[in-house]
Amino acid sequence: MSEERSLSRRTVTRLTAGASALGALAIGGAFGAFDLDDGGQTGQIGPDRETVDLPDPDTDGAVSVERAIARRRSRREYTDEPLSLGTLGQLCWAMQGVTRSRVGRVDFRAAPSAGATYPLELFVAIDDRGVDDLGAGVYRYDPGDHALGRVRSGSVHDSLATAALEQSWIADAPIVVVLTAIDERTTDRYGDRGRRRYVPMEAGHAAEHCYLQAEALDLSTVVVGAFRDDELRSILEVSEADRPLYVVPVGHRP
Repeated sequence: MSEERSLSRRTVTRLTAGASALGALAIGGAFGAFDLDDGGQTGQIGPDRETVDLPDPDTDGAVSVERAIARRRSRREYTDEPLSLGTLGQLCWAMQGVTRSRVGRVDFRAAPSAGATYPLELFVAIDDRGVDDLGAGVYRYDPGDHALGRVRSGSVHDSLATAALEQSWIADAPIVVVLTAIDERTTDRYGDRGRRRYVPMEAGHAAEHCYLQAEALDLSTVVVGAFRDDELRSILEVSEADRPLYVVPVGHRP
């Protein structure tokens, strides 16, 4: 698909979403139907944040699912070669991307979610020269627009490695994906069972997708679950509502 067609589609999508949101605000405000709060959403892309559109994902790769499963390994060594913006977008899409848009209903995503409540938030920490044509910093992935919004500037890799109990391979990777969850989105429907069972299950789905996509792209990755939650929240600049679940360094194989 050409860049022109891709941007045109995104423009139409955003305009349509904006019009729908304005209509909902007008109707809801008139009847006092809701409070104007963030609904438990944290780490959001504000109007003053830099937004980066990602290239459309490839849905017809050369590596079969069976081959990726057979080759899947935890790999902790990376080269200094930066990732392309397309590779970064492919990883984000594989973990949380939209696979089918539905007008007036919740979109389907790559990883399954209990009741389509989608509690996960995906952040990407980019090291200096970690991704071509993208500055160092922390970004939040927006599945609806397949875009990144800058949360903060500058490399945080050393801080992430420290927060993850000095696991040095985190600092060595060009990018580090961090998955958090806003449990309230799921517990509102399923109660505490959502927090204890459904949300961690969903994080596992997304992380395995990252593994398989990394194998298909000849990348190294490993999932990390040992870290200090409060330090991660501080690095990502999110509130207590976000529960950190995974730290996932990714880079080219030596």
